[in-house]
Amino acid sequence: MMDRETTSSSDEEDDRENLIEQNERKQQLHRSTFEIASEIKTKISRNFNFNKRYCLFAICLPLFLFLIFFSFDVRSLFTSVSTMKKIDSSPIDKMREAELKALYLLKEQQFELFHVWNRSLSDARLSNLNDTEVLNVNSTVKLNSTVEINNHVLKMTMEDFRSVVLKQIRLNKEIQQALLSSHRVGNMSELVNDNVDERFVGYSGCKKVDHVGEKKRIEWKPKSNKYLFAICLSGQMSNHLICLEKHMFFAALLNRVLVIPSSKVDYQYDRILDIDHINQCFGRKVVISFEEFSQIKKKNMRIDRFICYVSLPQPCYVDEEHAKRLKALGVSIPKLEPAWVEDVKEPKNRTVKDVMEKFSSNDEVLAIGDLFYADVEKEWISQPGGPLSHKCKTLIEPSRLIMVTAQRFIQTFLGKNFIALHFRRHGFLKFCNAKTQSCFFPIPQAANCITRVAERANTPVIYLSTDAAESETDLLQSLTMLNGRPIPLVKRPARNSAEKWDALLYRHNIEGDSQVEAMLDKTICAMSSVFIGSSGSTFTEDIFRLRKDWQTASVCDEYLCQDEQPNFIAENE
Repeated sequence: MMDRETTSSSDEEDDRENLIEQNERKQQLHRSTFEIASEIKTKISRNFNFNKRYCLFAICLPLFLFLIFFSFDVRSLFTSVSTMKKIDSSPIDKMREAELKALYLLKEQQFELFHVWNRSLSDARLSNLNDTEVLNVNSTVKLNSTVEINNHVLKMTMEDFRSVVLKQIRLNKEIQQALLSSHRVGNMSELVNDNVDERFVGYSGCKKVDHVGEKKRIEWKPKSNKYLFAICLSGQMSNHLICLEKHMFFAALLNRVLVIPSSKVDYQYDRILDIDHINQCFGRKVVISFEEFSQIKKKNMRIDRFICYVSLPQPCYVDEEHAKRLKALGVSIPKLEPAWVEDVKEPKNRTVKDVMEKFSSNDEVLAIGDLFYADVEKEWISQPGGPLSHKCKTLIEPSRLIMVTAQRFIQTFLGKNFIALHFRRHGFLKFCNAKTQSCFFPIPQAANCITRVAERANTPVIYLSTDAAESETDLLQSLTMLNGRPIPLVKRPARNSAEKWDALLYRHNIEGDSQVEAMLDKTICAMSSVFIGSSGSTFTEDIFRLRKDWQTASVCDEYLCQDEQPNFIAENE
């Protein structure tokens, strides 16, 4: 091209000769068939001699090339050409980008391996401790010998080690893909197209939690003529269930029968809980419904003494509306007595001794409210199965109808190995941003956190319990990927007569009940392999309680994006 620009000769033939000489100076490139054809045409035009031999050659050659061209796989030819063009466009930039990505991944791999190495050193030091030193490390774990403790530690380390090894194998595959990304021509990508996860079918780095240690229990042997009237008014159903659990603890301490609130004042508990199950767990009558209480007391339904656990913002958290509802049931209410100054925003830690001093009474019917905010013997109450002696896994659990319906849903849509996600959104933005550490995460960040758990758990599907709008769940689904494949987010579908998994609910006329559906969601989440909850939600906390009591809790259970801050937080109003 430079010869054509600098040469001023008007002789077209000289120009052609210069170009031919220039091409001969190239690095011994092979002349293409089209160049041969061009040269023949030049000679023909130069000599102006169209004899029969050249004419026949000029006509047959294009036809010959045409037949050869269409004898090949045209699609693969075009694919190869387009791929080569893509690579040739900026090969150095692509190689540099691939190498930088691979270097970053190698650094990440190095960090993870150093972390495992340091943990192994810590475990080795722990295994060398004597009996006394081991017990001092964790005084809450009471085992018979150092060997048992060391075996427990080593078992945990092996599970962690397997999880890390699997993660590093996947990371190694990603490094290979990054390095080959700039050289990927034809089927070269198949060099790393081995599905790592298929070689680890059934393996999960998320084993069940072992609850080791002695449990502290007390007997609940109530006097048949002494009653504790439960007052639970704060928040929604999950708050009330937590409140009810604490009332059972108080009733056991005070030797009283617990009276479950009426549905005219509170929720309709008999739709979601099995009251008879609680009594069967104790082998005696410890809980009665309001209807049973009203039959026992008949026309003399009264609360002899009403002691408030919380005094602020109002005593017992009882407002005029709730007081009117209680009176409408025919229950006479005495003056509310605050036990102490207790603000719901700043609950104080109390002991069993405090409870006995403030709430012991000889009155026949005692009411206490609202115990949702009671911070009494937290470690005692939160232990698996609760603080009371009984023969069941847990006391407050879903009714049999809801339990079987949840099992049928899992068998239909999820299978044994699945993650459950409680993705709280409605009304959660303002609530979370008012906290010191916000718990409302942008969806792309949430998707990354979910994917990390899914990778460790090696699960094929996620059950989504949420109040989020479709615009949010659709985006979450599009971003929740593992090894280039979307992880299905399954929600409970709308009622369909062709599906029979929910037949028990509509046979007993409780389908469509919002509290039944909420408890069904809880039950499915509690039965999952791994659970991801929303920090600050009592719905999530009740699921964690069920998982702990049912012994379905996993070492991978966590709050969404645990120990992270949202990467963007809106300003307050």
